[in-house]
Order: sequence, then structure tokens, then C-alpha cells
Amino acid sequence: MSGSDPISGLLEQVPPFTETIPQPESKQQSTKPLQKMGFSTQVGAFSQLDNAVRLENSLKGLGVDAYYFRHDDGLYKVRFGNHREYYDARSEAEQLQQSGVIDKFFIVIPEDYAVAKIAKSGHGNLRDELVKTAQRFLGVPYRWGGEDRKNGFDCSGLTMVSYRLNGLNLPRNSRMQFNAGRSVAKNRLQKGDLVFFATKGGTRVTHVGMYAGNNQFIHAPRTGKTVRFASLANKFWKRTYVGGRSYL
Repeated sequence: MSGSDPISGLLEQVPPFTETIPQPESKQQSTKPLQKMGFSTQVGAFSQLDNAVRLENSLKGLGVDAYYFRHDDGLYKVRFGNHREYYDARSEAEQLQQSGVIDKFFIVIPEDYAVAKIAKSGHGNLRDELVKTAQRFLGVPYRWGGEDRKNGFDCSGLTMVSYRLNGLNLPRNSRMQFNAGRSVAKNRLQKGDLVFFATKGGTRVTHVGMYAGNNQFIHAPRTGKTVRFASLANKFWKRTYVGGRSYL
């Protein structure tokens, strides 16, 4: 919380957040691995989604890169910021607290993320964690705003949040996500890979979901609709499929 600061004494042990996921040389392409998340701030614990969305929008209105998410406990919370240094994250949060925008907060450190915990322990599967995170939102009305709303609904908030909550800084909109990933053949998709579609015709990416295995992916059809599973074998998704991308 914002009172006592138990983190300060541990900062010497925290590795730089700019580490990236290494890739075998045979798979290296022109795309760069995603950077790991740094120090972020978490606020709120809402039972109603609208309250989290309202706080997110208030922060965005101040130029803060914020996003809501559904926690394991079923409550909706908000995270914002991505700083190299702990004190930068704390300073930003304290200023927002003093101005009355947020209340209690705590700083999420790089070691808190699944990508760091798995790398340190040697146990766990990051792909499984990505899918589990996306599954938290099943049945939840989609309320993230994408940067491409003027060109139609952008569902990329789900994939962005799922990656960021696990410690990887995935870009915000679907076309940026498409360009950031490494191409993967449809028959070689793995859990956690992203699948992209041109729902308005042509080849311009307008939709994205997360591959969950067994030819299924998790996505949100449009704002207000609930997050759900869909099949890549469906005629519409088969016809509009553009390609798959991997970031691991």
C-alpha cells in the first residue's frame, strides 16, 4: 500500500525489466522479442466492471496508460504505468493519489510476473498462464477501447492485457501486435499464440484472438459482447484468417 514501503530494501535484488524472452537462432526474424514489464501500479478492487472502466478512463484522460482486468479473486482492478525504476512508479502513483484520482495502491515489481517466476524456478508453462489469464474474462462484457475504434472495433485489449499481466509488454492495437510477432503456420499454432483476422475484407488486420489449443481461440466479437471461445474451423473465421503470430 502507499504507507510503509517494504519494497525499498529489496530493490537491489530486482533484475532490470528490459530483459527479453530469448529465441533460438533458427527462429530469429526481423521482429524483436517483447520487452518485459517493469514497475507498474495496481489500484482498486471493484465488484462492478463499470467502476473499473470508469477509473481506467479517468487515468487515460490524464494521459496515463491504464487498463482494467479481472483478478483471480473475481474482482476488477486497474493497472497503469511501466517504469524502469521503482521510485518512478511510486512517484507517479503518489501524485495521482494526492490529486484524488486514486486511493490506496501498491507497486507491482518485475519479479511478480509469471514470466519472471517461471524463468527463476524452472517450473511452469508461460503459454498455459497466458491462456488461463485470457480465460478469466470469459463471459465478461468487453469494455476495453482500442486505438482503432475510429476504423471499427478493435478487440486487442484482451490480448494486450493477458500478455502484460504475465509480464510481457505487448503493443496496444491489433495491427501493432501482428507486426510485433513471429509468423507461425496455422497447423503449428500453440497455446498463447495470437490469431489475426481481416473482418472487413482484404488483408488489413482488424481482429485478434488468443489461440487456446484444439483449434479454438478466445476473443470478443465487439464492444458490449462477452469474451468467448470460437473455432478456427468456423466458416467466417476460416475465410477472414490472416495469420498467426508467436512472441515466445
